[in-house]
Amino acid sequence: MSKAANTRTMILTKSFELIYKQGYQATSIDNILATTRVTKGAFFYHFKNKDEMGLAMINEVIYPGMYTSLVKPLLDAKDPINDIHEMMRVVLLKVPFLRAKYGCPAVNLIEEMSPLNEDFKQGLLKLTDQWQDAIKKSIVQGKALKLVREDVNPEYVACFVVAGYSGIRNMGKAMGSSCYKVYLNELKNYLSRLN
Repeated sequence: MSKAANTRTMILTKSFELIYKQGYQATSIDNILATTRVTKGAFFYHFKNKDEMGLAMINEVIYPGMYTSLVKPLLDAKDPINDIHEMMRVVLLKVPFLRAKYGCPAVNLIEEMSPLNEDFKQGLLKLTDQWQDAIKKSIVQGKALKLVREDVNPEYVACFVVAGYSGIRNMGKAMGSSCYKVYLNELKNYLSRLN
């Protein structure tokens, strides 16, 4: 990787860390420059403005990391009830960069920036749409394998699971990760009623 590409990646990674902890609007270019120790000229060589950098961060940092944790485990789901629960357990309790006190970086940006910036909204919807599609497909697969009742609506399950994740991540900011275990138990109860 070239020096310029390394610098760009470093800016995106360190900006992600700042924004995850303090929010997008509260993070200024000056904060980013102080943390990355790059010059203003170097920043503007890679990004024409903060929003362009923010979109690159969504597409190149947040999306790949969240896709790996949320979508990929469900692509070949053999037992959707257990696979959905296990994906959520891992995301809530095992992914090291997702810390309870900061919530979820994607959910935080959806809440903060979707009403303000259509490009951010669309970039973040790409992830949530793919996640919901993966949940729906796993439920459809479960129906085909007779592991999920025929009357279960895959779209409703996907919406419920994603909304529950968003809510529990926000509660975790105030309550810590102990609330995740309660949520996971209730999610398991919900999912077990689908078969």
